[in-house]
Amino acid sequence: MHIAIGSDHCGFEMKNALLPFFKTIGCDVVDYGCYSGETVDFPDISREVCDAVRSGKSERGILFCGTGVGAAIASNKINGIRAAVCHDIHSAHQSVEHDNVNVMCIGAQIIGPWLAEDLIKSFVNAIFSPEEHLLRRVEKLEQLELRSSREFNAD
Repeated sequence: MHIAIGSDHCGFEMKNALLPFFKTIGCDVVDYGCYSGETVDFPDISREVCDAVRSGKSERGILFCGTGVGAAIASNKINGIRAAVCHDIHSAHQSVEHDNVNVMCIGAQIIGPWLAEDLIKSFVNAIFSPEEHLLRRVEKLEQLELRSSREFNAD
């Protein structure tokens, strides 16, 4: 699987420590930054990762920041992206299986690297379940996104 990853300065160390792990689970990774511990703005990195997912260059994205929350907020502002903060294994796979999440956000100041590995593995291996009620709900999410986009552009 092709994965776009990125971090802000708070997630930089965890992201770099986990780079070799991605290869062990068969993932090709493109790192969209940051590339040092110097302060950066997470919305810029989130945009890069999400653009890779939206364009099809990557199948999914993973973002590391202090809590995961800022990266998720930024990512969910981008049409076509469904991002979730995941700090437990159940959320990491069920967010994909039930909500077709395509970007997982991890708080590097909240969890450790061992749990992050388990989350990544669970997220990467999860498959959206095409059950009728789940398809209907994801379609409603997409309709909300389109409606919001039209309302914003009308202003």
